[in-house]
Formats: sequence, structure tokens, C-alpha cells
Amino acid sequence: MKAFTTGPFTGRHIGAIMVAFFAVIVAVNFLMAYFATATFGGVVVENSYVAGQHFNRWLDQAERDKALGWSTEVRRTADNRIALVLRGAPVGGLAIAGTARHPLGHMPDQLLRFRADGSGGFVSDQPLPAGRWRIRLQAEGAAVTWRKEIEIS
Repeated sequence: MKAFTTGPFTGRHIGAIMVAFFAVIVAVNFLMAYFATATFGGVVVENSYVAGQHFNRWLDQAERDKALGWSTEVRRTADNRIALVLRGAPVGGLAIAGTARHPLGHMPDQLLRFRADGSGGFVSDQPLPAGRWRIRLQAEGAAVTWRKEIEIS
């Protein structure tokens, strides 16, 4: 059987193989770094150490919110406003606000204020751009504060 060599294997050959090997590794690393930064533009928390210190307080607040027994139905209106109905909440005296965050951080946060719509529900004062959003709602009454995080498309 005849070998496929045309001459001796020299230092130039091994040098070319090593340069090609590391060039592929560097190219793949740059490609992966590009995709990692292009697909996630947001920050989950500003300071994870401080968030960890507040974690138990957040769990306690979530338990208090759950104990109230309130639930919400959320939908988009034809003009892209957010409409919601709170079940189990007092009929009047609630101030409802929210912050809509784009899950990937590609769009700026939207502050939403809600006003009563006359049928027992609430509607946002401004439309929310199309797409997926995570809305942190907060309803404040005379002696109670309720928080809920929902997703809407």
C-alpha cells in the first residue's frame, strides 16, 4: 500500500496544524461570545449579593400576597392596552400600577398606571408595544399591598 505523503513531515507541517487548530478554537469562542451577548441583553438583578439578602423577605411578602386570596385576569385590548380584573379584592379604593419588562431586555421598561374602567376592572393608561412582556403589578389599598408578576404576549 502506498502512503499519501509527498515528502517528509517537517516542523512547518506541525506548525501549520497547530495554528489551524487554535484558529478554529478562537473562532468558535468568538462566535459563542457573540451569540451569548446578542441573545441576552438584560440583567436579572443589579446586585446578586443584595438580592440574596432580601430573598427571605420576598418569600414572606409572597406568602402574605397569597394569603389575601386575590387573583387576576389579564388581557390585551384592541388598542394594546392592558386590561385586568382583580378577583377577591375590594371593589373601590385601589391604586394599581405596574412595570412591564421585556424578558430579553431588548426594549426599555414601560411604567403602567391603571384606572377603573367602570365595569369592575382596570385598564392601563397607555398601550404596551406588541410582544412578550413580564408585568409586575402592585395594588395598594387602605391597609394592604398586593403584588403579582404575570406574563402577557
